[in-house]
Amino acid sequence: MLKKVAILTNGGDVAGFNAVIRAIVKTAEENNIECYGFVDGYRGLLNNDYIRLSTSGNRNASGILAKGGSIIGSSTNANLFNYKVVKENGEIEYQDLSDKCIQNVREDGFDCIFTLGGDGTQKSARDFYLKGLNVIGVPKTIDNDVACTEITFGYNTAVSVATEALDRLHTTGETHHRIMVLEVMGRYAGWIALESAIAGGADIALIPEIPYDIHKTVDKIKERARVGKRFSIVVVAEGATPKGGNISVENVRDNGAGVDNTKLGGAGEIVTKQLEKLSGFEARCTVLGYMQRGGTPTAFDRVLSTKYGAKAMELAMEGKFGTIAVIKNGKLDYATLEDVVGQNKEIGAVSGNTPTSNIRKIKMDDDLVKTARDIGICLGD
Repeated sequence: MLKKVAILTNGGDVAGFNAVIRAIVKTAEENNIECYGFVDGYRGLLNNDYIRLSTSGNRNASGILAKGGSIIGSSTNANLFNYKVVKENGEIEYQDLSDKCIQNVREDGFDCIFTLGGDGTQKSARDFYLKGLNVIGVPKTIDNDVACTEITFGYNTAVSVATEALDRLHTTGETHHRIMVLEVMGRYAGWIALESAIAGGADIALIPEIPYDIHKTVDKIKERARVGKRFSIVVVAEGATPKGGNISVENVRDNGAGVDNTKLGGAGEIVTKQLEKLSGFEARCTVLGYMQRGGTPTAFDRVLSTKYGAKAMELAMEGKFGTIAVIKNGKLDYATLEDVVGQNKEIGAVSGNTPTSNIRKIKMDDDLVKTARDIGICLGD
């Protein structure tokens, strides 16, 4: 029987973190289970830094449904199985600190740890489960690329923010007869780019799953001009890649082995310059960036996050550890963390969102691809 559980929120922030926390806490309280939160994700687990969460008493988990970010903080690039440690002499060493984390959990008496995060977070959760911890995952990311689920919390809000940006770019593009390019996040998956392109009435959408030919996009722009449409709206995923070319990288960080040290960036600006040169039209680029992560979650994300949190607590009470709450065929369900990991079996191996991770990408027979083509959106191929 569960008596004491803890939550950690890890990876990039999204709208909906707090809604999941609230749902887990409220479901726990309904079943007389104490709930705690590790501060700053996996780093809190390492430092044994946690706080009591409650909707009564200190009430820190009350009134947070519509609040963005995470009330318990988050950390990125923290692979505790291969953790970057800077020694007193300045030397960098990579250490497996997972046993210390496991010791913390056992000494604290936690019966289950809820891991709210993307594929990297869930890879580490699976590794901890194999080493004896009771864990339950909840799929978080604006990228919508966690395997085994149809949608992650935070994604809908990111798409809504991108769509609003496209609505605004439409008016300025039409007024000044310009090509307006919007670069959106998504890493190695094009979900945000393609769905916002459809919702925002874009003319061109370039996604990682379809290497693009810049000349095909220019043809689309000129075709619009011939029928009197003197502006065009282009959505570029940060991971979009030209045919025969390379992905755009802003810089490579040193956050240790076992995480993705590549920071993507620049795809939108590259496309903008090429379109302006080849089409003869003025072009402007907007990089939406962290606007997609912050702020109030949509009603959809509030409901989805609440469903995920309640389901996660339900799985814990049923003793179904080593699993993750998911949506299958439109309904709440669960999958094993082993399935989420896919072929990435080695404990402590690369756990970040990388091109080789077991991430969910857009398939060419997906309804979004078919719909985009049906209504004339150019996908660069």
